[in-house]
Amino acid sequence: MDAVGEVGQDALGAHAHLVFVTKYRRGAFTDPMLTRCGQIMTEVCDKFGATLTEFTGETDHVHLLIHYPPTVQLSTLVNSLKGVSARYLRQEFPDHIQKYLWGNHFWSPSYFAASAGGAPLAIVAEYITNQKRPEPTQESDPATRDRAIQNQLPPGPQGPGFL
Repeated sequence: MDAVGEVGQDALGAHAHLVFVTKYRRGAFTDPMLTRCGQIMTEVCDKFGATLTEFTGETDHVHLLIHYPPTVQLSTLVNSLKGVSARYLRQEFPDHIQKYLWGNHFWSPSYFAASAGGAPLAIVAEYITNQKRPEPTQESDPATRDRAIQNQLPPGPQGPGFL
């Protein structure tokens, strides 16, 4: 879909700049997690007939620029984006996320949403692209990260009731 979609003979297009923050603003994101989060959010947008135009983030939040059809309620799309991404990220990066977030929480319940129609889309896209993304580190590589975590963990409790 282009910047302006077509429904019947009417040209329609709605753009939103969204910001989702991790629970307690904990810096849980790594570069590979942000990459995977962008993939998940692209898939969710596709299912809604929306387009994820820009995506990036920092260690504690993500920015999205979304084009969505008028038939989609933004709040419904946001709930799906946050819910699906939280579920998949917790499944795929459990050890890392557990260091920063506990329970079933991932995202803060609030979010920022602004219509992106006021500023030229190129400016909003440039702002999102220029966010400071965390650099890939040896810790973010799953193969070396798991070994490093095992070497850092103290021995667990012993005795009845403990596995």
